[in-house]
Amino acid sequence: MHIEEITVKELKNKMDNKEAFTLIDVREPHEYNMSNIEGALHIPLGELGNELSSFNKNGYYILQCRSGKRSAAACELMQSAGFTNVVNLQGGILSWAEEIDGSLEVQ
Repeated sequence: MHIEEITVKELKNKMDNKEAFTLIDVREPHEYNMSNIEGALHIPLGELGNELSSFNKNGYYILQCRSGKRSAAACELMQSAGFTNVVNLQGGILSWAEEIDGSLEVQ
């Protein structure tokens, strides 16, 4: 299964241009509460499967975690459920904090 990736700079451009997509943060609650990307929908990876029926399979989704590994697994989960426009945020919130928003505290 091929997982498409997007860089944090590409995500920032999409946000600045107000493009239509849903950003889903699949980290655990304590991680999300510490720092998150504004506008991200928080659904921990373990709960994502139960939430998929509420999403449009034709929507455009960008999945994000700490470094990109859990969000890659989330992309695979969504693809196997029939979602076609699913993209992984390369480097996760670590890259976002490093390249876009240095004010975020990330562990």
